[in-house]
Amino acid sequence: MDDVPCLRVSPCQTQHFRCYLQSRGFFDNRFSLVKQPDGTVLLPLLASSLPQLELQALKMSSGSDVCDLTWSQSPLKQRKEKGRTGGNKLERTLQELLERQGERWTEELRRDLPRGFQRHGDLILLGDNCFTLPLWSKTGDQLWTAVTKALGAQRLAKMSRISKDGFRTPVVTMLLGDNSWVTHVDNGISYEFDVTKCMFSAGNITEKLRVAGFDCRGETVVDLYAGIGYFTLPYLVHAKASHVHACEWNPDAVAALQKNLKVNGVSDRCTIHQGDNRQVQLCNMADRVNLGLIPSSEDGWPIACRLLKKTTGGILHIHQNVTSPIQRAAVRDGTPQVSPKKADREVWQAWADDTANRIASLLQDLCGAPWLINIQHIEHVKSYAPHLNHVVLDLDCRPS
Repeated sequence: MDDVPCLRVSPCQTQHFRCYLQSRGFFDNRFSLVKQPDGTVLLPLLASSLPQLELQALKMSSGSDVCDLTWSQSPLKQRKEKGRTGGNKLERTLQELLERQGERWTEELRRDLPRGFQRHGDLILLGDNCFTLPLWSKTGDQLWTAVTKALGAQRLAKMSRISKDGFRTPVVTMLLGDNSWVTHVDNGISYEFDVTKCMFSAGNITEKLRVAGFDCRGETVVDLYAGIGYFTLPYLVHAKASHVHACEWNPDAVAALQKNLKVNGVSDRCTIHQGDNRQVQLCNMADRVNLGLIPSSEDGWPIACRLLKKTTGGILHIHQNVTSPIQRAAVRDGTPQVSPKKADREVWQAWADDTANRIASLLQDLCGAPWLINIQHIEHVKSYAPHLNHVVLDLDCRPS
């Protein structure tokens, strides 16, 4: 089972938050809420609701200190499914469509329906693991009209893969509708982009919310891998950075970024540097550098070190996909020695320690004197598979 997004709340606020989430259609009724060992409660959320979840406003309105987004898997118990009579609307709609054309509905067809999708305003973006059977092609354009209507949208697209063009351009086909530009609202920030040319990752919502909670007033921030503004915009809109230098080499992403800066009213506090960030002529000017590239931002480490202010230093936010070795649990007296979660965290810590040492070496080579490097925090963003995790290292770097 994939990780499930959850709102972690205090027990005395559980009913309040649950009623609110249910009223907004955010609560995932497939799962039971779970009480954690520390007394807090996990309320399961629909992944599609995350962009509309304004966490800061919710926290302020409730007056609660405990209100944050987390991802969980093992503690959540999936509710027993009710009989399939009634089913979901998409399944019923397509079953009726095929039966009108003289085709028989089968379990194989049901398994070929989309298990999930991305919703961007009135456009639904399907993945490549659905509608793969030859029978669907017999229905013609009626299929896509029916799917779009059943999912409550007006436009439909399907992504087949990610291009290996260096820009991670999605290979997307518009199935219904001509205009491929969409607007996605995420924590009060509007992101506009062309789904056929730019990616949008809902999975990093927790990190965007964390960045939104930073206090960057008076700071100059460099976003080395800006994209359409995933982190650039939270730094400007919510964290109130004085200025952000956004580096991006994909011209389609730059076009979207320019539009998003204008739409969110922060164009005057951002400078875009289009092209390879290794060629950017900036140095000794950043209080904070965001390295939001996965699976690894290692190529950007020397650039980030050059960007930090030499007199005061700053903070590096280093993203990485960290793989933990799959271990057979050593058992002594019937008890496993290390839990999988603890084993993962030990690997993250080892990676963070090694990264801190390498950054220290880069800064000493650059400045000719040692720097004080402190691991402030290791943030778990998302799990892609067992033992494969997207983490962020907050590294405080100061000249000694």
